[in-house]
Amino acid sequence: MSNAALLLGIIVAVMCVMSAFRVPQKSLRILLISLGIAALLVGVALSSIRYVGATQVGVVKKNAFGPSLTGGNILATAGEMGPQADVLAPGWHLWYWPLIYDVETRPLVDIPADKIGLVESRDGLPLDKGQVFAPEMTNAQFKRMIEDPTFFLTAGNGRKGPQSNVLTPGKYRLNPELFTVTMVDTTEVPPAAVAVLKSNFGTEPTLSVQVSEDDEPVILAKTGEKGIQAEPLQPGKYPVNTKAYSVSIISTRETIIRFTAGEKGYLPEGQRASIDSASLNEQREITVRTSDGFTFPVDVRVEYKIEPLNAPIVVAKLGADREPLLAKLNSTVRAIFRNNAESVKALDYVNQRSIQESQSLAMISKEMARMGVTITGVRIGDVGDEETLGKLLNTQRDREIAVQEQITFQEQQKAAMQQKELSKTTQEAEEEKRLATASYEVKIAEQDKEKRIIEAKAHAEAVEIEATAQANAYKMIADQIGKANAAMIEVLRVIGENRIEITPRVMVTGSSDGASSSETVALIGTMLDQMVKDAKDEK
Repeated sequence: MSNAALLLGIIVAVMCVMSAFRVPQKSLRILLISLGIAALLVGVALSSIRYVGATQVGVVKKNAFGPSLTGGNILATAGEMGPQADVLAPGWHLWYWPLIYDVETRPLVDIPADKIGLVESRDGLPLDKGQVFAPEMTNAQFKRMIEDPTFFLTAGNGRKGPQSNVLTPGKYRLNPELFTVTMVDTTEVPPAAVAVLKSNFGTEPTLSVQVSEDDEPVILAKTGEKGIQAEPLQPGKYPVNTKAYSVSIISTRETIIRFTAGEKGYLPEGQRASIDSASLNEQREITVRTSDGFTFPVDVRVEYKIEPLNAPIVVAKLGADREPLLAKLNSTVRAIFRNNAESVKALDYVNQRSIQESQSLAMISKEMARMGVTITGVRIGDVGDEETLGKLLNTQRDREIAVQEQITFQEQQKAAMQQKELSKTTQEAEEEKRLATASYEVKIAEQDKEKRIIEAKAHAEAVEIEATAQANAYKMIADQIGKANAAMIEVLRVIGENRIEITPRVMVTGSSDGASSSETVALIGTMLDQMVKDAKDEK
């Protein structure tokens, strides 16, 4: 557009001047020449206008009217000729004439989501000795530096070469003559894992971590220092400059390593191409030899995990790959199990499995803690097989059966003795019960006897009283009416009460002078006869 405006102005100016020489009037010639000059000036002015779109940036190169660049600089910051550090923002800009300036529009740098921009500067101060990246700065400082190239190249002391800071998602108005941007994916740390960063720039590391008393301390790096960073990244997404930092993803999930018969086992590096990651959890079985000369396999499970804060120690000691960790764990577990077996007999090893587990756990935990690895459990499965321990186990089984039978016999004897004691106790209880019953019966009999005696005494006393009263009454009656008459009255009363027949069955003879006595005797005889009869009837 600027060139067209200039060309149009020149054409209009030439036409006006040529026309001015053809007209005779002086005033008209002056007018045409003035119009030509005005057209030329307007064309020149219009040619200096440059437009930059809303999604563009204007890159300026100065071709004349300025000193040359010095000191190896490739961008001008003080009006020198050559590529200018400052760029044109979106909009209209004046006084950039075509012959003096070249203005080229470039698209803005657009960093999409889940991407970051790695920046490299083509100009600036040289990097410090031994450094391959510019020093890290805050995000606000870095944004100002890249969007203000003049400040970057002057007061900002920007460094030439790869920048340690990155561009996060967004749009940036950068000078493409100064900065080149390479887009890469953001670093994602999955769940149950951490990312350990190794910085490729910065000062020497100063953080000393003493893992165990027997080992040399591990040297880790703080922020701004070169080396393995002491603070790992937790699960999430991070804008990490993968050129300035080496990223190692370390799993913090609890893992079980099986030392089982029939598995492929651990293979050294270079021979694992056909083994997937899952099979690395399966190791060859462990074979131990006990003090009594028995050799047999042991099925072992070892559970371990890497705590997030210990992940940098693991990387520092064993590296980021999993294979060195497995190799260390494999050799440690085998050595400890073999050494522990040398001090015990085979049967003790089989019967004291829990002791072997606890001893091995303590020893393996201590050894692997030096590597930053936490051992959470050691489990022993099958011990030996039919071929290695069959005869020994059968002998042990027979012995155990014999012991159990003996124990059973002893228990039966104890049960019989207890039954005997129970019977004896039961019998004694019954005897005591009978004795108690007899004692109670004796007491009852004695009380009954006393009762009978008391009743008899009372009856005798009553009879005696009654007889005495009756005798006294008889005596009084006899005194009044005579003994014979009194006796007769009593006899008649008895006959009436007992319904005794009075017809004489007994004949009594005697002298006439004792007639009344004879009748009395006869009646008494009849009563006696009746009483004898009643006694016979009762029998």
